[in-house]
Amino acid sequence: MLILGLTGSIGMGKSTTGELFAEAGVPVYDADATVHKIYESEAVPAIEAAFPGTTVNGKVDRTRLSAKVVHDAAAMKRLEEIVHPMLRSHHQKFLDDAEGSGAPVAVVDVPLLFETGGEKRVDAVVVVTTSPEIQRQRILARENMTEEKLDAILARQMPDAEKRRRADFVVDTSNGLDPVRAQIRDILGRVAKMPRRRS
Repeated sequence: MLILGLTGSIGMGKSTTGELFAEAGVPVYDADATVHKIYESEAVPAIEAAFPGTTVNGKVDRTRLSAKVVHDAAAMKRLEEIVHPMLRSHHQKFLDDAEGSGAPVAVVDVPLLFETGGEKRVDAVVVVTTSPEIQRQRILARENMTEEKLDAILARQMPDAEKRRRADFVVDTSNGLDPVRAQIRDILGRVAKMPRRRS
């Protein structure tokens, strides 16, 4: 089974692209969705212990947690030390299940793929992109998003141009869904002929 890493900066259309891979019949692991899941289950006690007052009714309150870590690199590192091992075990189970189902290709959707060295654990990388104007417009339309918060998020992410340079495939989401579907069909056709190369 070949593993495609799907990544892209915030607001580029990565989640939608992941959904279109799933629509094409490819198993897709969504790191963000898995974070949501563990924030309502196994991560709750450890996060409350590390960041008191960030959980409500047995769930992590993402807004409260974000307020404690977004401008504090040490706090962010502490949070990652709690969450990453849990994510790794979910990720491995997904890959085992996908392989067991006989899928020729699986997609892992990981926002900080390059930033965490994740490109070494996949066979090819798909980077999702759009213009900076469309990106900002999409993000600022989100609830609770401010220019300041956006700049803090972007500062943690590798620049889009660098991601595109390091990608095996680039998907542009600027022109609606049908061109993205066509790009996905093309990628799946080309991936079928690729050698496995993850370490």
